Amino acid sequence: MRFLKRWKIRILLFFAVVGPGFITANVDNDANGIVTYSQAGAQFGYKLLWTMIPVTLALIVVQEISARMGAVTGKGLSDLIREEFGFRITFFMMVVILFINFGNILGEFAGIAGSLELFSVSRYISVPICALIVWLMVVKGQYKSVEKIFLVASFIYITYIAAGILAKPDWFKATLHTVKPPGRELFHHDYLFMTIRGCSSIYRHR
Repeated sequence: MRFLKRWKIRILLFFAVVGPGFITANVDNDANGIVTYSQAGAQFGYKLLWTMIPVTLALIVVQEISARMGAVTGKGLSDLIREEFGFRITFFMMVVILFINFGNILGEFAGIAGSLELFSVSRYISVPICALIVWLMVVKGQYKSVEKIFLVASFIYITYIAAGILAKPDWFKATLHTVKPPGRELFHHDYLFMTIRGCSSIYRHR
């Protein structure tokens, strides 16, 4: 009993530490990201898998820097930008972020409308209901309760593993293109555009 209790405590501590990171890692698996990844795979197959290694390394650095700045200064991004670059630059940056987030939200609700229409649910019903749920979570919800909801929702993405296996990819080619650097195709307009689009889709929520 003590052994099981000890392991239970360890597992709970693990999720307490990893939970926020697990949620953040799954944030990009939204409607906009899924559309981008689907188009990249349909158009270029395995040829963009090499981006996973440099993007992952860069994400580790960005997340580490962001966490350290927040922990050391106790301030948010806008406060730090204002201290270093002044009010005008901060205002411009916040306006840009506002428009980017607005476009991202439009994409999210377009994904909600499109996905639920597959189950014959009208967009005029699904979008208002989901918007109300999000509003209640933001305005009325507490951090711990909202975190639990997001954590449970994140486990849904485990189905990606099953979907990847059921798709029966060529594992040898997938592994090869993951470590193989790009060739001349990197200088082609469509390939370069999709590379930048895919990377920006991953970084969008960071």
